[in-house]
Amino acid sequence: MKIICNGEQCDVAADTLARVLLELGYAGAVVATAVNGAFVPISLRQNTPLKFGDAVEVLAPMQGG
Repeated sequence: MKIICNGEQCDVAADTLARVLLELGYAGAVVATAVNGAFVPISLRQNTPLKFGDAVEVLAPMQGG
């Protein structure tokens, strides 16, 4: 299925946000996520379905100042 992840088209086999994160190599990473502009907390990722064309944002915290 084709989705947009961080502004780039991705072809993924996964159908939930949690599985997409695993597939894209974010397993175990501390990240914030959003689907189509709506924040998705960690507790809801497993049950957040994705469909063709969804826009997923994965943001990692940055250090510095």
